[in-house]
Amino acid sequence: MTATTHDVVALGNAIVDVLSESDDAFLDRHGLAKGGMQLVDEAQARALYGDMGPGVERSGGSAANTAVGIAALGGKAAFVGRVQDDQLGEVFTHDIRAAGVTFDPPAAQAGPATARCLILVTPDAQRTMNTFLGASAEMGPDDVDPDLILSAQVTYLEGYLWDPEPAKAAFRKAMEIAKAGGRKVALSLSDSFCVDRHRAEFRELVAGPVDILFANEAEICSLYETEDFDLAAEQVRHEAPLAVLTRSEKGCVIVTETETQMIGAKAPEKLVDTTGAGDLFAAGFLFGLTQGRDLATCGRLGAIAAAEIIGHYGARPEADLKALIGGVLTVGLPFTGHRFRQIVVTMRG
Repeated sequence: MTATTHDVVALGNAIVDVLSESDDAFLDRHGLAKGGMQLVDEAQARALYGDMGPGVERSGGSAANTAVGIAALGGKAAFVGRVQDDQLGEVFTHDIRAAGVTFDPPAAQAGPATARCLILVTPDAQRTMNTFLGASAEMGPDDVDPDLILSAQVTYLEGYLWDPEPAKAAFRKAMEIAKAGGRKVALSLSDSFCVDRHRAEFRELVAGPVDILFANEAEICSLYETEDFDLAAEQVRHEAPLAVLTRSEKGCVIVTETETQMIGAKAPEKLVDTTGAGDLFAAGFLFGLTQGRDLATCGRLGAIAAAEIIGHYGARPEADLKALIGGVLTVGLPFTGHRFRQIVVTMRG
């Protein structure tokens, strides 16, 4: 087996986020589903941007945020995504490299502009995302470097990018390479509306090549077409080797074939913006997992990272995550590969 030089390689949308404070009336006026994500074309993005209040531009993208979080925690991460040779493309490339993440694709010289996500944050800290995928949706199989995939313990895929056919082909190629090389594959369901669009294919992935599944309550319930979270969690137990399910402030539940562990959520000092909470939870969990930590510790690391991100605007960490997790790592126990294949985890955090 090829030696690993990265903990995680993440594939996803290379997006620059534009965050703006909003209210429910604005969402209603534009017919936006609060707390969800919808895809928009370039004309729609321009129109919505013109009606938004003052915005703050920050590099984002779900899988990219997770890669940055892993690097901030002290791990080694790489990212695969496509940007255009434009101003936002330069911003994204600079930011992710400055965060310590390996990112070496050539910028596209023609085609759609670099992707952007217009994020409307309401006073209750909920974020409503309107995404123009742009150049990121042009990612295809040729963008997947087998050596890079094999350099990582885990290949992490974001469900948001399952919409475009070329990106879907890139994901399938990455999964095949990872599995053939004895690596693990992780998938984030990303959004309940995304699950609605691709339920059948996601079910096939969960029961097939996916080793680690990340989803929140709405997403896992959508996957199994039920409003009963416990029922959905029980169903995924029989399909995914490892499922990580978040339920906001309700904390964390770790389920195995023989036991269930309850771990409380990490309360933020203040609740400002939930953008990226799931991304950073995944970062903390995957960081712990690739460092050989037990699953309870992985859950605590995810909760700490998520709590940091919702305490400020933007989906990239501002505090020193290494300092925040120091105490948890001191008490964390080693994690064995044998248990990895048997355990199903349900995280509520």
